[in-house]
Amino acid sequence: MIAARGGYDKMGTVSVSDSTATETASTSATGDVIDELQWRGLIAQSTDLDALRASLAEGPMTLYSGFDPTAPSLHAGHLVPLLTLRRFQIAGHRPIALAGGATGMIGDPRDVGERTMQSAETVAESAVRIAGQLRRFLDFGDEAQTDSQTEAGGKGSAPGANLAIEANNMEWTGPMTAIEFLRDIGKHFSVNVMLARDTVRRRLEADGMSYTEFSYMLLQANDFVELSRRHECRLQIGGSDQWGNIVAGVDLGRRLSTPTLHALTVPLVTSSDGKKFGKSTGGGSLWLDPEMTSPYAWYQYFVNTADADVVRYLKWFTFLDQAEIAELEKATEETPHLRLAQKRLAAEMTTLIHGADATKAVELASQALFGRADIAELDERTLQAALSETEIADFSGTPPTIVELLVGTGLADGNKAARRTVSEGGAYVNNVKVTDEAWTPSPDDLLHGSWLVIRRGKRNFAGARISA
Repeated sequence: MIAARGGYDKMGTVSVSDSTATETASTSATGDVIDELQWRGLIAQSTDLDALRASLAEGPMTLYSGFDPTAPSLHAGHLVPLLTLRRFQIAGHRPIALAGGATGMIGDPRDVGERTMQSAETVAESAVRIAGQLRRFLDFGDEAQTDSQTEAGGKGSAPGANLAIEANNMEWTGPMTAIEFLRDIGKHFSVNVMLARDTVRRRLEADGMSYTEFSYMLLQANDFVELSRRHECRLQIGGSDQWGNIVAGVDLGRRLSTPTLHALTVPLVTSSDGKKFGKSTGGGSLWLDPEMTSPYAWYQYFVNTADADVVRYLKWFTFLDQAEIAELEKATEETPHLRLAQKRLAAEMTTLIHGADATKAVELASQALFGRADIAELDERTLQAALSETEIADFSGTPPTIVELLVGTGLADGNKAARRTVSEGGAYVNNVKVTDEAWTPSPDDLLHGSWLVIRRGKRNFAGARISA
């Protein structure tokens, strides 16, 4: 399982595509989902790619990927396997989204340190929340659908015969006794093979590993076999760090004489400089839950993607076709300063997760904060989310001067530097230049009754919250 289980107009502004049509056209153009994955660079490992291709050609296949509820939300790193499930469903195959209610109680071993155990109640609550998030990406046949599902192609893309299945491994793992687990599952595994797994070896060479974590591979292997029995599931996909666990399920199926099982992994996402993908500027994870990561922070993460990464991310995270991506790649090479590929990536990703209305709001915020749109048009939630990504200073009592605002928000090191900024014409409040160092805000200047956007120069801004 995956651990946390892991077009433009003439002015060059973003217009979000009809992704539903894009998805269908993209997949039908390849005629083969494996071809689709290959040109996108989405295949890291496979037990036998030719055999898998042949099996897929015989008719619709059921496949699955697992997501352990070790946190109350999925994060950006989960999108590669999750969107791969979606690509298979669009191609006519049937995906199973497995919530790891049982495996989430343990957690897949990490390279460093044992995971903190969570209560059964916490894991169960997280599983429910994650199941809701999965419904934004796969077609389960629900009547209701969100804006983001409609606009980003989350629903209506797949025929009814291949509706997604929701499963939770607590259904079969919970009732299993220790004796049954050891006799029916454990006897088929070689400890020598398990010890050879990279993560296990590194942990044993460092701080050791508990038997609980060591047993995780067996539980995931049993999931594959159980889903094969219940739903004729023949393929498991996951991140490349899950290769050992996934292949363990293939081997267990062979020992238990199940029909041939297949394994396929997708690459782990890292940036060109080796940094872990999906970490926000504050160091936390980039969550799919808008209450945990705002649409503005989500948009900003992707619009700041490096030139070296943006084409790869367009292939992995969007349903744009080869021609569209090639055009954006050419734009990145010829006019990198316009950042057209980054803007398209950010727009597609924000629409995918939060819907087109949120995308329009955050694009407006990005333009307004740097003086390219009317800042008064921003709704309060979007304004707060944008300012939360920078310094916010609180002022009460006597209205502060522009000098005090610059110093208090950290945009100037001291009064002298602040006065110099004002005299040189570099101080702005709500995108209006302030040239008098004694200037103070009036009630009419306050956005939504309490907010000011302070800017020094073209790109340095902060927020000020004013109270009586």
